[in-house]
Amino acid sequence: MHIAVRIFFCVFLFSGGCRDQGSSLKVHRELNADLPDKYLIVLGIAQDGGFPQIGCEKACCTDHWKGREVKKNVSSLALVDRKSGSYWIIEATPDIGQQLKFLQDHMGQESFRLPEGIFISHAHIGHYAGLMYLGREAFGAQNIPVHAMPRMDSFLRTNGPWSQLVTTGNISLKRMKEDSAIRLGDAFKISPFRVPHRDEYSETVGFRIEGPNKTILFIPDIDKWEKWKLDIRHEVQKVDVAFLDGTFFKEDELPGRDMREIPHPLISESLTAFSDLPATEKKKIVFIHFNHTNPLLKRSSAEKDSVVSKGFGVAHEGMVTGL
Repeated sequence: MHIAVRIFFCVFLFSGGCRDQGSSLKVHRELNADLPDKYLIVLGIAQDGGFPQIGCEKACCTDHWKGREVKKNVSSLALVDRKSGSYWIIEATPDIGQQLKFLQDHMGQESFRLPEGIFISHAHIGHYAGLMYLGREAFGAQNIPVHAMPRMDSFLRTNGPWSQLVTTGNISLKRMKEDSAIRLGDAFKISPFRVPHRDEYSETVGFRIEGPNKTILFIPDIDKWEKWKLDIRHEVQKVDVAFLDGTFFKEDELPGRDMREIPHPLISESLTAFSDLPATEKKKIVFIHFNHTNPLLKRSSAEKDSVVSKGFGVAHEGMVTGL
């Protein structure tokens, strides 16, 4: 069950300033006093290019410039252990600076603290490009653990500018093994599993996240459900919540582009695939990773209402799931 959390965004996140940092932190502590000790929080919901997207002159993006839609960060999740004050993030997005600032405020931390570790699913820009901000040109981090699969690990070690992060000790690469659990303190376990995707520079994985009470599935990118060796319907039944690839809503969303070159399960296809699941299983499914053209990205739309009316969830920034 998702916990509805009203989060008061500091003005910093949207206009570059924050008038009263102290009172902002106080409000966050009061609002989040009843949060679980261990939880997952959504830090972003957009596809790699973000929202609004570069060069987009369609209504989907001009609505933002006209003040009708707020910026949406690129898809990322955080795992939070409130007792220790520790957290881990999945995906290092180009929006990592704003996302970590938001998380700092949400956790009520008075000083900035980097994550205990970062997990990377694959080598497409929305999932690893944020690592650049850990380098000497920006934060100048020291030995932040970055967990990656073997090809992803090799890509970061052997290609600049990422290799500089390794040689200067800004990040410390940790090789993940398929279907092998990694323990995060005494709070969580996370296991990567392979999924079919456009693997130009690395393999692609989803993650199974285990807390003391709940298990989460996170698959932000996959070509098509039927290409996977596993049955997504069965995998949903094994977990409590499944954050699934919702990149495109329908086939004609990108006029002039060959959708076969960028395959994803269309929302319309997923709704059909999951249509005969019991209501208890449907409500586990939360779509995420929306292209800027996807109407599910909007604050409100008839398409979003339709998806929700069918028993499914649509991710939003600040969504919390107790673990």
